[in-house]
Amino acid sequence: MPTRKKLPIGIQTFREIREEDYYYVDKTPFALRLIGQGKYYFLSRPRRFGKSLFLDTLAELFSGNEALFRGLDAEARWDWQRRWPVVRLSFAEGVLQDAPALDARIRDLLRLNADALGVDLRSDLDIAGSFGDLIRKAEAAHGQRVVVLVDEYDKPMLDNLTRPETARALRDGLRNLYSVIKGADAHLRFAFLTGVSKFSKVSLFSGLNNLIDITVDAAYSAICGYTDADVDLVFAPELAGLDRDAVRDWYNGYNWTGEAVYNPFDLLLLFQRRQFRPWWFETATPTFLVDLLTERRTWLPRLGQLETDAALLGSFDVDRIATEALLFQSGYLTIGAEENIGGNWFYRLRYPNREVQQSLTGALLNAWTPGDGAEVRNRKLLYRLLEANDFDGMRELFTAFFAGIPHDWYRNNPIAGYEGYYASVFYAYFASLGLDVTPEESSNAGRLDMALRFQGQVYLFEFKVVELAPEGGALAQLEARGYADKYRAAGGPIYLVGVEFSREQRGVVGFESR
Repeated sequence: MPTRKKLPIGIQTFREIREEDYYYVDKTPFALRLIGQGKYYFLSRPRRFGKSLFLDTLAELFSGNEALFRGLDAEARWDWQRRWPVVRLSFAEGVLQDAPALDARIRDLLRLNADALGVDLRSDLDIAGSFGDLIRKAEAAHGQRVVVLVDEYDKPMLDNLTRPETARALRDGLRNLYSVIKGADAHLRFAFLTGVSKFSKVSLFSGLNNLIDITVDAAYSAICGYTDADVDLVFAPELAGLDRDAVRDWYNGYNWTGEAVYNPFDLLLLFQRRQFRPWWFETATPTFLVDLLTERRTWLPRLGQLETDAALLGSFDVDRIATEALLFQSGYLTIGAEENIGGNWFYRLRYPNREVQQSLTGALLNAWTPGDGAEVRNRKLLYRLLEANDFDGMRELFTAFFAGIPHDWYRNNPIAGYEGYYASVFYAYFASLGLDVTPEESSNAGRLDMALRFQGQVYLFEFKVVELAPEGGALAQLEARGYADKYRAAGGPIYLVGVEFSREQRGVVGFESR
């Protein structure tokens, strides 16, 4: 049995991980491939995915610190006699409130790099001039071209998305900084920029259009994160006592058209705490995301089945934030399938795993229902009612819940007047419990509103807003269309449930089961 090591929770320093005997998944093959095949790269990954650690690994590699790479793939494949000066810029710390604060931060970063590299910068230059001065003098002082590594390149803008004017000013300041990289081509050996989002080249990288974007690239899908093989090999000592299938279900599934990966933060907390919980989701409440989805009246049952193309998936700007791009780049959706049609790439998005689906639907349910704690109590009760197949209890639960929403709350919540609100909330109750829920499941009979698989049983739901479709009941429609036929082969019990909502009465007016 391999020896247990320390868990590198929150540690982004390659040297510390290697010298202090922490677990480490070798990412140096990716680093060597990047360095051997190109010069300028961009990578977008969600927060807490190991981007900073990978950048630190690159810095130590270019600095020629051979001892840190003993036993890793790079040890025998790197020329340790050459060392390159490394310029590192990180915007991970703090929140910058305006353009002057950004300028001050950039000047401080340039000063710190100049001190580390043993060069003096001219005091009469603007920011772009100082950055260029740093690169040229570093090359002259060290006799090698310079490596530039930028971490959290977009954080100043993301921190201010609710203040568009400020975000635009910060974007312009960063564009001025990054444009220097292209102009310094003759003095650079390598450049790598990482962040959470992918701002469009027109808005941010208009002066740096030679970046190779490896965000959606099968060869680099696992450049950050842990693969299933990594978990079994590197973390084998930590798996004892854990349900391996549950580990996959809860945390695996992030995909950028190649090999799927786990978020490292999730797994490390699971190994430490020995509990299946939404560790990653709990580290930051996605307030902006929830507010945006609410404002746009998002049809929640379809959220994990969105379709997009490559252009929209990679499009992100202060003035235009597509729902699909925001959810994908922030890690709440991932790529489920890709298809090339006429030379155009199209993607079907899905939830990466149980943690994200359960947690995001729970956060939206909390935002879309009155904050009196009823939602929490109702979710617990719903699970017990399902265990007992108590359909009368379910009818009473949802009827009482919708009837108890104050009229003022409807006026103040932008989604409450939307006809899809009732079905979205209904769906969210089940999905937030982590149940096996499939919305809008297709068959030769048509499209079923919702299918639930629970403890060997199947529940088929049809929703209806009576003012929009007064003829016939929801249950009758389920029976007439034969939705149950495709599920009969499994042999378990099948229950049909028709739920009818009324916009005028603001609630459930029909709930039949069979």
